[in-house]
Amino acid sequence: MTTVRERLEALGIELPDPAAPAANYVPFVRTGSLVFVSGQVPVEGGKLAYRGKVGVDYSLEEAREAARLVGMNIVAVVGAACDGDLERVKRCVKLGGFVNCCDDFENHPAVINGASDLMVQIFGDRGRHARFAVGTNKLPFNVPVEIDAVFEID
Repeated sequence: MTTVRERLEALGIELPDPAAPAANYVPFVRTGSLVFVSGQVPVEGGKLAYRGKVGVDYSLEEAREAARLVGMNIVAVVGAACDGDLERVKRCVKLGGFVNCCDDFENHPAVINGASDLMVQIFGDRGRHARFAVGTNKLPFNVPVEIDAVFEID
């Protein structure tokens, strides 16, 4: 069995530092064994890496990549909640995905798969989760995707 660190290395992923909140909230709240991760957006190197609408400014594949980046940011926040030890993750319980898209875009689940697939790649079966994926006409900072999460940890 491989560790989370080994999986991250095999995927060529170096987790970023968790992004600072953009308003009056905290990146995560831990209550009991659950960690609630605030909505994350596609930040890379401290800057927004994507801005615009899916189906107008971004293709489905580009939006999946944005969601994958958001997934990396989620895992970074969970790592902070676990004091850097991602082996403490017992389960990714749920992801909630919002897709900023044009009115006729219908493939919201495929966009959020970018983050969902990443959770399974990183955590194996512990990464399988419940989920929702919905479209909206606008997200903060005009990002194409925002995702929140719930994890169970030791």
